[in-house]
Amino acid sequence: MHLPDNLVSLEINAGAATASVLAVGAALWRGSKTLTERQVPLLGSTAAFIFAAQMLNFPVGAGVSGHFLGATLAAMLLGPLNACLIMAVVLIIQCLGFVDGGVTALGSNIFNMGIVGGFVGYGLLAAFSKMLPRKRAVFIGVTFVAAWASVMVASAVCALELVFSGRSAMENILPPMLAFHAVIGLGEGVITCAMASMLLAVRPDLVQAWNTPREHLAGSVA
Repeated sequence: MHLPDNLVSLEINAGAATASVLAVGAALWRGSKTLTERQVPLLGSTAAFIFAAQMLNFPVGAGVSGHFLGATLAAMLLGPLNACLIMAVVLIIQCLGFVDGGVTALGSNIFNMGIVGGFVGYGLLAAFSKMLPRKRAVFIGVTFVAAWASVMVASAVCALELVFSGRSAMENILPPMLAFHAVIGLGEGVITCAMASMLLAVRPDLVQAWNTPREHLAGSVA
């Protein structure tokens, strides 16, 4: 899903970059006021884990491979705004240090994987957690659905950016993009569930989405 240079139009990249800068700026401003001493190292370790996990690719089929996204995991631990910040750090290092994704497309990549991925994942996690019983098994199952859906929506947004940039017709790019990412999303869900299960077993205090009171969970998306 990492867009290279010159694939998405200048207008779309500019708009996505503006949204990404605003989201990261809001995360920095809010984080300076709300992040606790316990959460600051968690933010760094989560970014490091996602960066390392994204380096591992797994085959999907037809010569296509996928990798972990991590936005739902980051949002589950630290909220969607901090997830945007974490994903921005990961994507900037990948872009500048490993030439993974174009410099001019960096704003679009942060928007797709950080903003869309993080807010969709956390939004679904919040909605389902509020409706369903507060049990660890239920929470882990909901985490799987949220992680899978975050990949699907982010890939759909990426496909639409290509369509509106005139790179492909909707019927040529959207169905295969969703089909491949439906499989990639399964890996996303498994990894996110594994991390959620482990943390709930040993350090449940680190999982923000689990500890936020149900009546405030949906409001914490903002």
